[in-house]
Amino acid sequence: MLVSQPVSQAPEINPPPAFSIKVMTVNIHKGFTFFNRKFILHELRDAVREVGADVVFMQEVAGTHTTHADKFDNYPEAPHYEFLADSIWPEFAYGRNAVYNKGHHGNAVMSKFPIIHFENRDVSISGPERRGLLHCVLQMPGERRHVHAVCVHLGLLESHRKQQMDLLCDMVRNDIPADAPVVVAGDFNDWRVHAHKQLEKGAGLHEVFVQAHGRAARTFPARFPLLRLDRIYVRNAVAHAPMVLPRKPWSHLSDHAPLAAEIGF
Repeated sequence: MLVSQPVSQAPEINPPPAFSIKVMTVNIHKGFTFFNRKFILHELRDAVREVGADVVFMQEVAGTHTTHADKFDNYPEAPHYEFLADSIWPEFAYGRNAVYNKGHHGNAVMSKFPIIHFENRDVSISGPERRGLLHCVLQMPGERRHVHAVCVHLGLLESHRKQQMDLLCDMVRNDIPADAPVVVAGDFNDWRVHAHKQLEKGAGLHEVFVQAHGRAARTFPARFPLLRLDRIYVRNAVAHAPMVLPRKPWSHLSDHAPLAAEIGF
């Protein structure tokens, strides 16, 4: 009598991503150290270059300031996002959020790939805080789909953040094709860690450190990180080797520890 034997099946192997990029996110505090004691934008530019990221998400980037050039000899004439991009990132976009008598600052994205479109979406809630979502559409070489990069800096109040994340979810659902790769990165100020469920349910976004390690990375304050404020979320993408950048030199350059990851599409 013949007895049939179960046929062993080879384990499924996910195909490798067709294309991958390295991204980083950092809050640059308008180019100053803690309490604005020292202007360190030149050192910060060198440190960002060392990371070797293809796309850089930045928060608290100065667009202009009319009196700092008189106080600091090395203060650049160009907007800070142009100064930081220099010859390394040929494409950049800036979203002006906070405007005051002497200048303005906001979010910025620097990219080694063409930025074919960008929009700064105002998500400010009532009060003095001005916030925006900088949405950039990136053209990858040889790729049919565009990559959508959204730079985020959310409010300090939890009620404001919840509304701003709802607006972010609306943007991802309604303004970005369902099959398009999405990277959302920045300073979420989400110290109570409520964003993961809201963004997953509302827009299908998944945080890369949560996927890799089970929880978001501690990033604030940079010298002795306790709070998990900075994030990288993806949709239709796979993250590899997410990392918190080392304390030296970053704890001197930002009050937030920067994050980096390889993102495959």
